[in-house]
Amino acid sequence: MKKINLTILFLAVFSLLLTACNGGEKKPEAAETQTETNSEAKGQSAVSDDVSSANALQVAKSLDDFKTLVAAIEAAGVEDAVVNVGPLTVFAHVNGAFDKLPAGTVDDLLKPENKAKLAFILTNHVAPANYPEKQLKKEAEKGRKLYMASGKYLTVESKEDGIYVGGTKILKTVQVSNGWIHVIDNVLVPAE
Repeated sequence: MKKINLTILFLAVFSLLLTACNGGEKKPEAAETQTETNSEAKGQSAVSDDVSSANALQVAKSLDDFKTLVAAIEAAGVEDAVVNVGPLTVFAHVNGAFDKLPAGTVDDLLKPENKAKLAFILTNHVAPANYPEKQLKKEAEKGRKLYMASGKYLTVESKEDGIYVGGTKILKTVQVSNGWIHVIDNVLVPAE
């Protein structure tokens, strides 16, 4: 009799805990989460989500200053590099940064036959790590280099007028759902 009562008591307590944990509410079905997947694209960038906080690519797409960068990201097919959960740090160059490159460089990089080269340059702007400005200062003080998704390393320096990465000054920092965007005004072209 005691064994049956303990079993019933255990089941009752377990049921109460289970109900309390989910608030007694029905969990939303997949269709109710307002998330869609584009069947043509693959990876995180294929997910359309208007509920979660904006990721690095969504923020870049929402600002005119990054139109050329977004076009380059899409042409290179590296959307997932700036959309994945992270944490990651994106050094996002403004449209004017492309104007500093030698004439014809951007048009040449956007050609289909140069997709791999463009992807290499763009992934050199993404660090698969969490680098808010405070952490970048620490890395600079320790003389460390940042590992980039391209497989290359960038030097980070703390100077009187701010933080520099790859020789270019960080102009502004924005936190996004999957990490950080540091706005720069030069394209960080890695040595091949």
